[in-house]
Parts: sequence; structure tokens; C-alpha cells
Amino acid sequence: MKNFNQERLMQVLVAPQISEKATYVADKNEQVIFIVTPDATKPEIKAAVELLFKVQVESVQVSNLKGKEKRHGRYVGRRNDVRKAYVCLKPGQEINFAVGE
Repeated sequence: MKNFNQERLMQVLVAPQISEKATYVADKNEQVIFIVTPDATKPEIKAAVELLFKVQVESVQVSNLKGKEKRHGRYVGRRNDVRKAYVCLKPGQEINFAVGE
């Protein structure tokens, strides 16, 4: 963790993915899903989560989602590609995103 730039680690995580699937995965597998920058690496993601949330990370899986093509009349646009990180926490660790508590 010492060989990463602190500023870079602050920018790696874009947002937590909060959805029905993300909640199910969190309960079943002790994983948390984050949307990350497209050029983020697994070691960077691990270091960033450990730095920002003060938890121990066991492993990181990453998936790339291609942006969908969307039409508005005769104009065709494209949504941005998204890179998601499935962060597996060590037993007994948790990150709570509950709002309003």
C-alpha cells in the first residue's frame, strides 16, 4: 500500500453501486460493489478501499460493462462504459452505506 500515490487512491473509487443485486451480493458473499475509474487496477482498488474505509480486503474481482446504444428520434447516442469492482472483505469486516441513520 505504501507504493501508491495517495491522491490517485482518492480518485480510483467513483461511487458505491447501490442496487437490489448489490445488496444481495453483500449479504450472501460479504462483498461490496464499487464503480471505479476505467484504468483502475485490482491492487489500486484494494489499497483505495483499505485507505478510505479502514477495512481489510481479501480479494477484488473486476468487470467491464459496455455502454448501451440509445436513440432519441434519429439521433444515436451511447452511454459510457462502466468498470465495476466486486470487493470481498475479510470475515468480520463491513462497510455500511445506510442513509439516514
